[in-house]
Amino acid sequence: MGVVTGSVITCPNCTTQTEAVMPTDACLVFFQCNSCYAVLRPKPGDCCVFCSYGSVTCPPVQRRLGCGGDS
Repeated sequence: MGVVTGSVITCPNCTTQTEAVMPTDACLVFFQCNSCYAVLRPKPGDCCVFCSYGSVTCPPVQRRLGCGGDS
């Protein structure tokens, strides 16, 4: 099975859901909500906002490479 690059980010402040395409070779550490404009950051222990608030973990984590492709 291939890497999934689409994810739905749910804002923890206002619960707005936003469809987003994840980069395949990096982690996204900031995301601004389109509704309440909150700037989301990863939760402690997570490498990116997709791992914290997304419906799918980021591609590096899906491939078990760790954050940003680090092994």
